[in-house]
Amino acid sequence: MIGLQHIGVVYGQRRILNDISADLKEGCITAVMGPNGCGKTTLLRCIGGLLEPTEGQVLVEGQAVQSYGARALARKVAFVRQHQQTDFDFSAFETVLMGRNPYQHRLQNESQEDWDIVERCMRQTGTWELRLAKPAEMSGGELQRVMIARALAQQTPVLLMDEPVSNLDIAHQRDIMRLLRDSEGKTTLIVIHDLNLALRFCDDLLLLHEGGLLYHGPIADGLTPENIRRVYGVDAHMAEGRILFDY
Repeated sequence: MIGLQHIGVVYGQRRILNDISADLKEGCITAVMGPNGCGKTTLLRCIGGLLEPTEGQVLVEGQAVQSYGARALARKVAFVRQHQQTDFDFSAFETVLMGRNPYQHRLQNESQEDWDIVERCMRQTGTWELRLAKPAEMSGGELQRVMIARALAQQTPVLLMDEPVSNLDIAHQRDIMRLLRDSEGKTTLIVIHDLNLALRFCDDLLLLHEGGLLYHGPIADGLTPENIRRVYGVDAHMAEGRILFDY
């Protein structure tokens, strides 16, 4: 589904990513992890076609991501950004409905199917009761869940999520991660900092360190005390299937 071929990104004199290569499993949730500034968001932007890498290329379904037109790519990849901002005063329902734009022709109105998809995605994310709310009337966590609903309404085989649960309370973190886990057939990449949440819900791990790829494979094999110490500089140990930190 997604192939990363020797991805490198350089900003000015600073190298952000260096020679990242991996084939991501179709239908799996892959956690993208590493310390702040290691290139996680940059990697997602390359995969989503928002940034062209300085070196290498990203393949989506065997085709270079930069070769897709905007509408065609929007039918393949949906992106939930880390920092949500809305420049227009649309309601939550109207915002989620935008996820159906890639399937509509010019001057075509939304169909009943589009409306039904939006309602289903809003109910799945617990945002249906917010459908009439404007951005100023929602908390950061509520707006985040609306944006997740919009990405789900886009019905793409690839879902990119940059810290989608960082603004959510514990219950909503669990519910969203369960929803992602139960989304059959989606290939999901999620930037996440909570190691135990990732260990519980993700299948694979891309662990970045100093701009390179330190580990790619099953997450349970990658989140070792040795890797955690090397990447994050903290000591940790496993106990009853959880990662405990030695403060």
